[in-house]
Amino acid sequence: MTLRDLGLLERLVACTRYCADVCPELTRFSPVIISDSWSAQSKEILAAGPDLVLASVPYQLQAVAEILKAGVRFLGLAPRTLADIYTDIAAIAGVMGAWERGQNVIAAMRSCIAEVQAAVGNAPRPRVFCEEWGKPIIASQPWVAELVVAARGEFVVQAGQQLTAEEVAAAQPDVILAAWCGAGDRVPLEKIVEQRTWMDLPAVRAGRVFCINDELLNTPASSLLGGLRAISWALHPELFPRPRGIRQISIVV
Repeated sequence: MTLRDLGLLERLVACTRYCADVCPELTRFSPVIISDSWSAQSKEILAAGPDLVLASVPYQLQAVAEILKAGVRFLGLAPRTLADIYTDIAAIAGVMGAWERGQNVIAAMRSCIAEVQAAVGNAPRPRVFCEEWGKPIIASQPWVAELVVAARGEFVVQAGQQLTAEEVAAAQPDVILAAWCGAGDRVPLEKIVEQRTWMDLPAVRAGRVFCINDELLNTPASSLLGGLRAISWALHPELFPRPRGIRQISIVV
């Protein structure tokens, strides 16, 4: 996604299937598709002939060692916050010789977030729970919590924390968001509400339970702006048009 924003997709020789899902423009360049950075073997990566390998956690330390041993540069990223993501974009832009374009991408992201903050003004602040995985329940990353706050919501648990259904229920969220890693838009909202006995939660009683497409919240890149638009509509539908990439629970339990 960041290489796309920098106008450098033609220099990509291989990527994971998740990258291809997030950035369909890649089909024009026919990169080698590998499974993911955690399971990919170093020989699979090196066979594509890269000069530089970019990876975000999780990745295999053994594979990293073998890549470095082969004389290929490696840039490993482990972002947690929006500030980390901006730093990583700058690092990628710098190593690719596109520093100014990287700064433009960062500025555009900051500007979009500021516009949402201005639009919500002093609107009511709903209590929000957002999860990145369902079994076990894992709250979304700190950068998602920051987007919730930017959209004038209160993130009611510790970001990135593993939780029980009872702990989430105790937080009494007004809005529940689910963006499971690798699940696209296929989170079974009705099923998880029933299985977790969440029928009496404020969010469920009001029908304010949503699935947001995985790539909009879990990819640390400019695609997060799509996630911000989805969050903003879920929290304040009176202020924002309904965007793509969000699905609301079909019944109020």
